Amino acid sequence: MKSFDAVVIGGGPSGMTAALYLARSELSVAMVEKLSTGGQVLMTHFIENYPGFPQGIEGWKLADIFASHLEAYPAIARLNDEVKAIEAKEGAHRVLVGSEWIEARAVIICSGARYKRMGIPGEQELLGRGVSYCALCDGNFFKGQEVAVIGGGNSAMEESLYLARLVKKIYLIHRRDDFRAQRCYQDRCGINPVIEILRSSVVDRIVGTDKVEAVEVRNVKTGEVRRLHVEGVFVFVGYEPLGGFFPPGIEMDDMGFIITDQNYHTNIPGVFAAGDVRSKTVRQVATAVGDGAAAASTAISYLETLGHH
Repeated sequence: MKSFDAVVIGGGPSGMTAALYLARSELSVAMVEKLSTGGQVLMTHFIENYPGFPQGIEGWKLADIFASHLEAYPAIARLNDEVKAIEAKEGAHRVLVGSEWIEARAVIICSGARYKRMGIPGEQELLGRGVSYCALCDGNFFKGQEVAVIGGGNSAMEESLYLARLVKKIYLIHRRDDFRAQRCYQDRCGINPVIEILRSSVVDRIVGTDKVEAVEVRNVKTGEVRRLHVEGVFVFVGYEPLGGFFPPGIEMDDMGFIITDQNYHTNIPGVFAAGDVRSKTVRQVATAVGDGAAAASTAISYLETLGHH
């Protein structure tokens, strides 16, 4: 069984930063990522609030820059597979990567989060046939067409503004009267001629046989139901953690995100969490990077207390 000082699970901004800090401390590090490095950043069209890029930068370009920084540290073992389980045992945690177990004295979970599903009729059936959770990935398919965007947070509005450059019309559907999104996004959506905002409204079902044809929208105050003809439905109703492999007994909040102390330690000795998978209020590239750096620093101190092999 291969053994490492630390295993980082996830190759998004927090995972890459954690691996970088660990490698610079001359520890043996494995970074496990089942997809391509970059995480949610790859699904973000344009990032305007990451320091150092005053003109903004495309998500995939930032991910590439992060990844090229890691290439300067060839000692980081890159494992391109899925983590299936963690057996926590202080000083010798076992991590099941694909079909192989590896061992590590410290584990940093940076597996991130994904967009939540709504669980309404038609959503699963028409996934990839008009239903999407990523405007950047799929927006081009709907050039000049009419689409619905569901949600009321920053991502719903950011993605609407991106889509507004491509599509003919957007119905932005939100179940409450007030939006959670930052004021600047609300203002920009409010004046955009392509975007029609439907407040206090929910989508009861997505209609279509082999592709999206319409959405049935119900006003929660009046009970009135309308059928809007759209060819695409973009869902942005919050995040859920990417887990399923967390060690038994790890403490989570009611949404399933991992609870840590201020030093990113979970309730299990030697197991840390950073980035979007952690229970917190802000999920941005800047906070993910900060989390990764801080969690790795705490892990380095923890490994020093264990002493060398």
